[in-house]
Amino acid sequence: MEIYLSAPLFTQAERRWNRQLAAGLEARIAGAHVILPQDFKFGQSYNDPRDFPLLYRACMDGIRKADIMVAVLDGPDVDSGTALEMGVALARGIPIIGVRTDYREGQERGVNLIVARSCTQVLREMSFGEDLDQLVDDLAGKIVAALKHSSGSR
Repeated sequence: MEIYLSAPLFTQAERRWNRQLAAGLEARIAGAHVILPQDFKFGQSYNDPRDFPLLYRACMDGIRKADIMVAVLDGPDVDSGTALEMGVALARGIPIIGVRTDYREGQERGVNLIVARSCTQVLREMSFGEDLDQLVDDLAGKIVAALKHSSGSR
């Protein structure tokens, strides 16, 4: 099973959290492989503008290969790259599990209603608990259930 993890990846904290989330999902879901775009690197740098076309293509190819997407929806507004990747997954019929740990409120389920309604499900676990293991357990359950449901409806 291929899981595409769409999330902000610009700070050390974001990158570390993404990696821990990916490792936790792979440990809890048999046969799962998390596609982690922050690991896409061409050449000597992660941020060389000459590599941007390759990075874009790698992200689009990763989404196409995915069975499901996990989209991190934290922040006052969803990351623009995550929002676009969600649109690609939605257009391809790939289930999306949104994850929001940010306790700030938005229109619906903590975020913009278009983003919220694009998700198959949204897992809301407030940041106060800081319990990544519980979040991974809950997210793994939602992923497995969503994939069972989507394969049964095909």
